[in-house]
Amino acid sequence: MKPYQLRVVIEKAKLDYKIALLTEFIDSVPFERIRHDEQERMIAQFDVMEKYSEILKDRIINFA
Repeated sequence: MKPYQLRVVIEKAKLDYKIALLTEFIDSVPFERIRHDEQERMIAQFDVMEKYSEILKDRIINFA
């Protein structure tokens, strides 16, 4: 694996960890207690992070 490819794999692993933490928070009671507009921003952030993770996954699958 080339150095830049390893960096992409590491970046995806870190991102997926952050997604897991955010998912855990979104599914918690404290999330329900924050303002609705902030909830919407966090959900939007989650959606973008998921898309980014999918793009990184596709890149990794297609490494030559």
